[in-house]
Amino acid sequence: MKTWFITGTSSGFGKELATIVARQSDTQLIAAARHTDDLAYLDVFDATRIEKVSIDVTNESQIKTGVAQAIQRFGTIDVLVNNAGLGYFSTIEESDMAKVRYMFEVNVMGLANVTRTVLPTMRAHHAGIIINLSSALALTTLPTMGFYSATKYAVEGYSDTLRQEVKDLGIQIMTVEPSGARTQWSGRSSQKMVPTIADYAAFSDAITTVSDSVTQAPGNPHRIAQVMFDQANLAEVPAHLPLGEFAYQGGLANLQSIVSEIKSREDLSLSTDD
Repeated sequence: MKTWFITGTSSGFGKELATIVARQSDTQLIAAARHTDDLAYLDVFDATRIEKVSIDVTNESQIKTGVAQAIQRFGTIDVLVNNAGLGYFSTIEESDMAKVRYMFEVNVMGLANVTRTVLPTMRAHHAGIIINLSSALALTTLPTMGFYSATKYAVEGYSDTLRQEVKDLGIQIMTVEPSGARTQWSGRSSQKMVPTIADYAAFSDAITTVSDSVTQAPGNPHRIAQVMFDQANLAEVPAHLPLGEFAYQGGLANLQSIVSEIKSREDLSLSTDD
């Protein structure tokens, strides 16, 4: 029986994935959220295979307690899903840096601290899958989302490095890059700052209407969660999993542009080595 540990299960992809895992007859679920009262939706499933833990991923003490509680209950953690995260919409110049730092604490440091707390048990069993929720905006970028993209680019670099460090330890790393989906990520899970500098007025509409994606974004959160679940059950998981047209097409276009630019300066690049 495979044991899943999922952060941020009160809404969005985390809630969808937790529901899928809870429905299975051969899985055990540790559902983490800041407030376990938000996890009442799991009460319709077999309680003997579910453990709810209260974790704010910015709180290292809560992370250690929650992971210990999970291991005491089920013995190990086979799949870790670092899903907890939030967004921030603002031009770079006008961003509130305190809010930006907090987003980095959640999206990057929170993910890293949960991972480093779970890794010892995976190393002990020489097995495990870690799924890190990144974003299409780690493959390409959009105005007003620069600092959010920065957190997800950090997740990509972190994940690619960790993958190399644990590849001989039976642990696999899958980075998921979803496009916009119909979740509360762009609603109550994000903060927004409409430009007040006239030079950035062209970006005002993009920020004031971003909450519309809660109901209008093309991404189906249940389908995204189902694909993550299915891929995690393969013998070898993909290293990168872009989901949705924007992630696929936008990511390819941006990466191909970067490759083309690098190749165009081959002689210049190589000239700096002795």
